[in-house]
Amino acid sequence: MAHGEAKEADIGIAGGIKEGLLFKKGEVIKKVPQEKIVEVLKEEILKMI
Repeated sequence: MAHGEAKEADIGIAGGIKEGLLFKKGEVIKKVPQEKIVEVLKEEILKMI
């Protein structure tokens, strides 16, 4: 997801080299190591519901 598209998303990950950026409501929340992207994304989604 490109940063511009992330502005419209409730939550998302923009992938990079060996890391991803976690976005929430268009804001970068944190950098996440590649091996933890799925785990962190799941945790954040569960917090939202």
